[in-house]
Amino acid sequence: MKAVAAVPQAVDPQRVAEHGGEVMRLVDEIFPLVEGFYVDLHRNPELSHQENRTARAVAEWLSRAGFEVETNIGGTGVVGVLRNGDGPTVLLRGDMDALPIEEQTDLPYASTARGVDADGQDVPIMHACGHDAHTACLVGTADLLASSRDNWRGTLMIVAQPGEETLDGAEGMLQDGLYERFGRPDIALGQHVGPQPAGMIVHRAGVILASSATYRVRIFGQGGHGSQPHTTIDPVVIAATIVTRLQAIVAREINPSEMAVITVGVLRAGSKANVIPDEAYLEIDTRALNNKVAEQLRASIERVITGEARAANAPRDPEITLTHSGGVTRNDPGHTRALSAAHRAYFGDAYVVDMPEPFTATEDFGRFGLPDDPNPIPYVFWFVGATPHEVWAAAPGTTPFDKITGVPGSHSARFAPDREPTLRAGLAALTLGALSYLAAPTTEDDSDDPHAFVPTAWSETEAAAPAADDWDDENPVESTQNADMDALLGDDEDEGESTQSAGPEDFFDDPPPPMRGPTQGTQTGPSDSFRPPSGPAYYAPPPSGSPIQAPPPLPGTDPDDYRI
Repeated sequence: MKAVAAVPQAVDPQRVAEHGGEVMRLVDEIFPLVEGFYVDLHRNPELSHQENRTARAVAEWLSRAGFEVETNIGGTGVVGVLRNGDGPTVLLRGDMDALPIEEQTDLPYASTARGVDADGQDVPIMHACGHDAHTACLVGTADLLASSRDNWRGTLMIVAQPGEETLDGAEGMLQDGLYERFGRPDIALGQHVGPQPAGMIVHRAGVILASSATYRVRIFGQGGHGSQPHTTIDPVVIAATIVTRLQAIVAREINPSEMAVITVGVLRAGSKANVIPDEAYLEIDTRALNNKVAEQLRASIERVITGEARAANAPRDPEITLTHSGGVTRNDPGHTRALSAAHRAYFGDAYVVDMPEPFTATEDFGRFGLPDDPNPIPYVFWFVGATPHEVWAAAPGTTPFDKITGVPGSHSARFAPDREPTLRAGLAALTLGALSYLAAPTTEDDSDDPHAFVPTAWSETEAAAPAADDWDDENPVESTQNADMDALLGDDEDEGESTQSAGPEDFFDDPPPPMRGPTQGTQTGPSDSFRPPSGPAYYAPPPSGSPIQAPPPLPGTDPDDYRI
């Protein structure tokens, strides 16, 4: 990976926080549109590589914000480029696809959509992985930066990616000439909602997400009557033996110091109790944190499946097909520390934590870093907490590690991010990430050239959180998770009342400062036919609520007990 110094326009964290504050003054005006856009996407999810409606909405938003926009990149992908003078090229990525899950959140904007998957099956569709929030924050960040071009220099590349759930969308866009057509970025940035308390930002240097591989397996036998099993070769028994034997790979073949997962998520065979079928079918998922273990899993799985079938005298070897795979997501350590410091300088230490261990989920975002290239592109990927604070508080357990397992996470039918703190934190985190590299003009005191760059190297130390003496106690804020949905869904022509009712003292001992920044300039957002939520814009401090439903660690306690 490139060293931090390879992007000379990066500035120190406190300066980023200050410039970010200038840009974030726009958030009050743009937030109702972003929130409405999110609700609209959540109600209208689309499966992988079918994101046509979503892509059109993204393209229209970017076009109105002044970006050069191209669609149908790698299928339904959208790319927007905004050139704003000399400087680095920063890629911001959001994914658009949803999952074949039936939503069970009881939200007033819950999805009832259905579609046809790649196998031709009619399935329910839900944004159960937060890609609606990713996309809403992506276009919102693009709009914020487009409306405040005096605060930065360089090129902003917005990438709305299809097919993340199938782990082939990023590669598809690259194969369609993403970098050849739009330029090679100096840095790639992405984020994902997570199970942490809403508004928390979570970083990890190095490996943050695991690799994965999915296999489809057909096992062949010789069917017959269930009363005459001795005349058959039962593929159900072969499949059952394979399922149990696969677990011994992790237990007895993988070094205990390594992480590995093998899950058989699908097992199908037969249609009647007294009929032994001719075939059985399995789908197997694996996870690993390095390529060596991933390759060991692949070889062992093939050996076990083939060996068990041959031991049972199957008429032919099983068919084993790798359907999709993704490598580890490995954050550049230097750039991760840089962005973490910028986020801490803006949000405050209480809202930015370091993840001690990788998640075993898999992303294809790392493909944008060209990991197989002799000169790879550095990238940073982080999490934005999305769990409502009341849900976090009610979750079983006394530590963050306990509670994370007790809240609805991604790929759950009950996954329901807390809208306002999640979207506000996502907007701020992604905007600050971009401004960390898009060089800002200096003041006249710094240089005679008003467009000079500031090639300050990143400090390896964490920046201190800004003071909280400008918190406005007269303008408290509450989450809009339970706000008037008639207003948010555009069904009420009258302006709704503010949902602000809780004072910051309900959530903080020492609250972070409010966000600050300039006034919106250009006309942006969706078309006139898109109806944003009515009612006033909401005040824009950093996410409200204690990060772990408690104040920061008390003196004498172990800070590690408060890390997610």
